[in-house]
Amino acid sequence: MDHHEPDRLSAAQLAALRRSLTSGRGALTRRSLLRASGAGALTLGALAGLTGCGIPPAKREGTAAVPSDDHSDREKEINFSNWTEYMDTSEDEKTRPTLAEFGKRTGIKVKYTEDINDNVEFFGKIRPQLAAGQDTGRDLIVVTDWLAARIIRLGWAQKLDASHLPHAFANLSPQFRNPDWDPGRVHSYPWTGISTVIAYNTKATGGRKVDSVTQLLDDPSLKGRVGFLTEMRDTVGMTLLDQGKDPASFTTADYDAAIGRLQKGVDKKQIRRFTGNDYTADLDKGDLAACLAWAGDVIQLQADNPDIQYAIPAAGYITSSDNLLVPAKARHKANAEKLIDYYYELPVAAQLAAYISYVCPVEGVKDELAKIDPALADNTLIVPDKAMAAKSHAFRSLTSEEETAYEEKFAKLIGA
Repeated sequence: MDHHEPDRLSAAQLAALRRSLTSGRGALTRRSLLRASGAGALTLGALAGLTGCGIPPAKREGTAAVPSDDHSDREKEINFSNWTEYMDTSEDEKTRPTLAEFGKRTGIKVKYTEDINDNVEFFGKIRPQLAAGQDTGRDLIVVTDWLAARIIRLGWAQKLDASHLPHAFANLSPQFRNPDWDPGRVHSYPWTGISTVIAYNTKATGGRKVDSVTQLLDDPSLKGRVGFLTEMRDTVGMTLLDQGKDPASFTTADYDAAIGRLQKGVDKKQIRRFTGNDYTADLDKGDLAACLAWAGDVIQLQADNPDIQYAIPAAGYITSSDNLLVPAKARHKANAEKLIDYYYELPVAAQLAAYISYVCPVEGVKDELAKIDPALADNTLIVPDKAMAAKSHAFRSLTSEEETAYEEKFAKLIGA
């Protein structure tokens, strides 16, 4: 196998990232840890809970949310639910600067709650009210794309008023503009993007670059030291790409072929294990030589371990997103739309991106981010350039029947 120059950040970039991580999200934050417990980590029992816990039958899917009375003019407030460590905070952690500035500018008080720890768990909290046509007590929520798709499909997300979203409409990055589960972003806007890449430890690989799923599954020198993710869409999506299939338009036969290929990797013990975010410790130590990884974790690992590198496969990579939605019956829809639009203003988007280190979905943010930290602005894992964006692929939305069948097959593969 040829030796290649590894994809890595410069010394200056790493130094800047260390500064950012010290005052920002911190090494291997709870947000990245908790991401592993989303849909892809479903056991069969959890899946059954999702599909059979009182959700209306399929015939109701696709119905529009009933418009609710908007009290924004009289009640200058927003109830905003988000994930832990997904908002900028001051160094003393007493304030959230961008939220504070929004309040000063608009007079709208934001009640910000970090009460989303897991997509399935959070859906369980709000499902009873949504199913009953009641207010969840939340005006704005952030959920991963698969759950956003489900909520929209069930008619439990309000349509957004485009006239209230001039910055969001103008500045949304092209790669996030038209997901098949919400064409034209009628109901949602991305909070962040999440890229799945290949990460490897050069000390464990003998200096060799690992840049394809084929290498992960077939390179004998990596046997027993390879990791894949318990997130179905990432693991199967990356395998589909490696097989020349489009994750946006694959068939059940394509899916089964990808599962079969991964099963061979399990049977011959090429794959050490399927992991949530806990791959980070094994990769850092070299117990895993190479694995599928989330880009935000790679940035954080590189800050402390120069042996950690990443690669974007020639076949492409999977991009998912966490998305802002206004639930059905929310009392303050117009206020929530003002907040969504605010985070698409370039200086505000840059401030948030500098703190959380995930893919920024705001086009044109690079120059503003460079004013905060040039190294962050040059990091294509945070601000993808055109070449990086062109290689990104989204996993298509699934019908209820497909979601159940595919998750069952995947759960069997990973031994869940």
